[in-house]
Amino acid sequence: MPSFDIVSEVDMHELNNALDQANREVGTRFDFKGVDASFTLSEQVVTLSAEVDFQLQQMLDILKGKLVKRSIDVSCLDEGETVISGRRATLPVKVQQGIDSDLARKIVKLVKDTKIKVQTAIQGDKLRVTGKKRDDLQQVIAMLKEASLGIPLQYNNFRD
Repeated sequence: MPSFDIVSEVDMHELNNALDQANREVGTRFDFKGVDASFTLSEQVVTLSAEVDFQLQQMLDILKGKLVKRSIDVSCLDEGETVISGRRATLPVKVQQGIDSDLARKIVKLVKDTKIKVQTAIQGDKLRVTGKKRDDLQQVIAMLKEASLGIPLQYNNFRD
């Protein structure tokens, strides 16, 4: 029986490369001369640190540009609140990976509402869609690409 998996993953190696490029750009830009600004990654959270809030927004734009160049969808970023303490401003940006249970149930409901003859099963942080016909599975992929769910979805492990 044909099947495929719906996942939401970020290539961490490409994310590290984008962060390195962004750090290099911040180090060489004229408007950041003499400013202690940097990007750090720890436990799925990218921390932007600079001297003022305005610089954080510029750094966020630089980071998003580098991620797009490395073909990482920027909708996987979840910006936190800016924390200003003394002469330091930090902005935590969480990198979302996996499909949480609420969104998984929403996707299952979307697939069932289309009346396409497929079965959808939640397996941890991914979903498996199984059907008798390959065309039905392709219809499900097309429907999910059009739906705005707030996170980037990838479709892998397609088997006939």
